[in-house]
This record gives sequence, C-alpha cells and structure tokens, in this order.
Amino acid sequence: MINIAIFVSGSGTNCENLIKYFADSERVKCALVVSNKADAYALVRAQNHGVPTAIAPKAQLNDAGFMMPLLQEHAIEFIVLAGFLPLVPDFLIEAFPRRIINIHPALLPKYGGKGMWGHHVHEAVKAAGETETGMTVHWVTPVCDGGEIIAQYRTPLLPTDSVDDIAEKEHELEMTYFPKVVEQVIDETFFS
Repeated sequence: MINIAIFVSGSGTNCENLIKYFADSERVKCALVVSNKADAYALVRAQNHGVPTAIAPKAQLNDAGFMMPLLQEHAIEFIVLAGFLPLVPDFLIEAFPRRIINIHPALLPKYGGKGMWGHHVHEAVKAAGETETGMTVHWVTPVCDGGEIIAQYRTPLLPTDSVDDIAEKEHELEMTYFPKVVEQVIDETFFS
C-alpha cells in the first residue's frame, strides 16, 4: 500500500475527489492532507472522510525539522499537490525525487508561474481569446510550474464563455481525469 499526502490551500474539491477515488483501493491510501491555511475547507472535507490532517503555514512548510517527521509519521511515499499555492521547499523535492506531482488549471507552459493560480489563470485565458483551455499534471521541481509534463487534457472554449464558464469547463476535466493520472503515475512509479 502506497501512502500519499495531498497538499491543499483551498476548498479541496480535487482533494475530496482523490480521497473518494482511492477509498477502496488496495494499492493507494490517502494517508494525510496538509494545508498551509488553517481555514482551508479541504481540511474539513478530509476529516469528514476520516483522513488525518495537518496545518503547515509557511514557517513550518519550509522547516525540514517539522515537515520530514510529519511525513514519516504517516509513512508518506508520494505527494500530490491539489490546489496548493506555496512553492514546495527544495528539501522536500530532494526527499521525494519524482514523487511529487501538481495539477495546474491551464495548458502549460502557457499561463503558468508565479501568481498564476485559480481565477487568475482563467481570466488570462479569457483575455487572450484562447479557443481552448485545459489542465496539466506535471512533476514538481524547484521552478514554479516548470516540471516535466505528465498529462494534459483539453476542452474547447466559445467566444461567449465567461471566466466562470472557463473555470467550470476546466474543473470538469480535473474531476474526470486527475485521480486517474495520479493512479497511473503511482502504478508506474511503484508497481511496474
């Protein structure tokens, strides 16, 4: 059984989707949800499903003496960023080489990098008049949104789509494909 930690900053729809997807898995267990924000609704979602939670504001997130024992206590072998906004500290990337993945609400390398998250991404896609958008799952490196792309899924956009319409179309892709990509990556990493 591979224990994964899900790192979150917000409401946690992707987090809860992953927890439900792996609830009956014999190979993957959502063993911990970590948030940098104490008021992230994702923590409530996790607790409702009986998944342990931890809060790691910036000081703790960047403290190997806090993070490494926390992850070891829950026997974490793989980390999934699901709407996690801070940069992952280098010591975690080194401790989990090609064992941390992130979801991004656009077709990287477009609309990535510092400040490009959530509605900021969808507003930029709308302002540019894009005819499609999508989601990207990529490996986490020290460069924000710069890691090797694992998977991308696309959805067409209409000129009449609002920013909210764009967000909704992209979110449907996340709900459909993100758990499957996580499962595939874990299978290839640990079971192939």
